[in-house]
Amino acid sequence: MSKPPKLSLASIVASAVPPSNRPGAEVVQLVQPKTQEPNPRGTLKERAKQLSVYLEPPVHDQLRDIAYTERTKIHQLMLEALDLLFQKRGALSISQLTHQR
Repeated sequence: MSKPPKLSLASIVASAVPPSNRPGAEVVQLVQPKTQEPNPRGTLKERAKQLSVYLEPPVHDQLRDIAYTERTKIHQLMLEALDLLFQKRGALSISQLTHQR
């Protein structure tokens, strides 16, 4: 089995020449597909503030089990819990706060 040919400086430089300068090469223009206009308010991730919550493992397990049983996400349960807290404290609900904007 023969060894592959060694690269020369000339071959490396020749491959670095832009395609428009190579004989027989043509430039092809690519058309970008139209994207949907972004939501003017942005996505929830762009609008919202992130909050970390540290839970003991049994608390997290129970929360995860409830979410699984109800076929929902932990995030939705946390929002429900916040609404109950706001109601208990006499504060505005999440829907009232978001409609004020």
